[in-house]
Order: sequence, then structure tokens, then C-alpha cells
Amino acid sequence: MLEISDLHAYYGKSHILQGVTLSVGKNEIVSILGRNGVGRSTTLKAIMGKPAPQGSITFDGVRIAGRPPHTIARLGIGYVPEERAIFPSLSVEQNLILGVKPGRGAERWSVADTWQMFPQLRERANAPGGALSGGEQQMLTICRTLMGNPELIMIDERIGELLSEIAARGISILLVEQRLVLALRLSHRIYVMGHGRMVFEGTRDELMADAALRREWLEV
Repeated sequence: MLEISDLHAYYGKSHILQGVTLSVGKNEIVSILGRNGVGRSTTLKAIMGKPAPQGSITFDGVRIAGRPPHTIARLGIGYVPEERAIFPSLSVEQNLILGVKPGRGAERWSVADTWQMFPQLRERANAPGGALSGGEQQMLTICRTLMGNPELIMIDERIGELLSEIAARGISILLVEQRLVLALRLSHRIYVMGHGRMVFEGTRDELMADAALRREWLEV
């Protein structure tokens, strides 16, 4: 579904991504692990077009590197950024409705689904987004992205408990995660990132069998 090869990205003169290669298959949960500052979040941002990527990015057979973010989103990639990118002056329900992308095919998610998963959001449906707590804003950001009916969703360190429900709807997931236990529990495959490149790709069992790699790239 998503195929990335030799991906490079820069912030000014800083060479952040240095030849990243990864893939996410249909109905697959893939996690990117690594210490802060190694380029995990930048990988997701480069897939969405900012910073400008150099290399090959293909989604469902379509080359997307160099396309604007709104075009990439309409092709079926949902992105949940680390920062809470909600509209603070709009109500919770209005924020959700803004996530809908007409013409994206059969609807997997509705406002009713959101209320069912998060009753506290239903209780605050008419409250402005800016009045929500930090955790509630995280919930709202994820649910607004799901309202766009994505085929693949990229989540930057968010609510792990939702992932099984999302995957059950036939959506692929690319997750940037700090918590090793959560990634091991949920992921089909795992990448470990270090210094702007992938230093490991494999299964949970393969990662747990490599104590030296975990010490070098994951443990504090």
C-alpha cells in the first residue's frame, strides 16, 4: 500500500532523513520506534509533503512525492500530527464535520461512531474545541482524521488503545511510538530509526531477540 525508498528530507541545511526505506501493507499496523530527534516525526511529515521529500513515495501505486498535502490526503492518507491541530473556536461536532472528504468511497466512520467510542466528546459536542482538555483534544484530532475515511492513517504518538478499533475497520496504520510495550503488543512489523535512517526492520520476536540493538538504539 505505502512504499518508501531512499527518502531524504531537510530543514534548511540540516539533513534530517538520510535514505529512509519502509513499507506498510494493507490492513497492517507498522510502528517506527527510536529516540527523540532521530527523524520519526519528520518521516510522517515528509510523506505528507512538508518538508519537501526527495526520493520515492508510492501510495496504492500512485507516486505522491512532491504533491501538495491536500492532494495526498484526498488519495486516502490520514495524518494525525503530534501537535493538536484542531480549530479552537469551532465546536467539537464542527471540527469532526470538517474532517469529511466527499467522494472518498464507502463511509467507515461517522459522528455516531465517534460518540460511541468517546462518550465524553458527545457530552461536549457543542463546546468549542479550545475548551477541551489536552487528552480530549487528542481524541478529537484522531476522530476528525478518521472522518475523512482514510485507507491508511499515520499517527504521531497518540492514543494506542484506539488502534485495534481503527485496524478492525480495514485501515492500515503507520505509528510513531515511544512506548516499546505498546508497539510490541499492537504492531505486525516494527522499524527502529536512528540518525535519520532505519537500523532495523522486523517482527516483535526478532526485535526482542536482539538485545544489543535495543540497547544501542532504544534504551536510555
